[in-house]
Amino acid sequence: MTAPEPVSFTVHSVSPPDLADPVQAAQRRTTVGRLKMLLVLLVCAAPVLASYFTYFVVRPEGRTNYGTLILPTRSLPDLPLAQLDGQAVASRTLRGQWLLLAVGPSTCGATCEKHLFVQRQLREMLGRERDRVDKVWLLTDNGTLAPALQAVVLGGVPVQVLRTDRAALARWLQPEVGSALEDHLYLIDPMGEWMLRLPRDMEPGRAKRDLSRVLRASAFWDNPGR
Repeated sequence: MTAPEPVSFTVHSVSPPDLADPVQAAQRRTTVGRLKMLLVLLVCAAPVLASYFTYFVVRPEGRTNYGTLILPTRSLPDLPLAQLDGQAVASRTLRGQWLLLAVGPSTCGATCEKHLFVQRQLREMLGRERDRVDKVWLLTDNGTLAPALQAVVLGGVPVQVLRTDRAALARWLQPEVGSALEDHLYLIDPMGEWMLRLPRDMEPGRAKRDLSRVLRASAFWDNPGR
């Protein structure tokens, strides 16, 4: 008669049930998701920030920037924009091109007229790089442009004229201490980031050097045209 074989038992470890608070678990997932999104944004923005840092901060050749570099850059918000005929314009449509941006009321006094002239002059001074830059004038009121002024800004290479709320604009752009929002020209990159503020009563030649530098620095990631 064959002897009975011993009975063996195999013990498997079992993970304890997840007794965590579902609210805390959801919060952790949200936090992790936001961190991942932030890392993706940083990776995408790294070439842009590196090019600005190299040209305006490191300055290996001892050069100095004329305008004020905005670091960190400020993203284009969802501004209430409209064309002169009242048709709404989405802020995102301004992305994809360098913008040289002027701010002023529809009456456009001496300072405003000078900025529009310098804006046009600076773009032309960029030579073959000028097609990478669009001119934009943000109107801060609901007034009507004089016919002569319309002919100037809409003729030749036209200025894109859009109305917006001044208070909303002031939460994005910021003048230097002691100046008004309308006292400067502002440079916005193709990603919608405000990155440079040109001085009040600027010298076009010195401002042009800043624009040329940043256009050269961005040539490897910026595709011309919208």
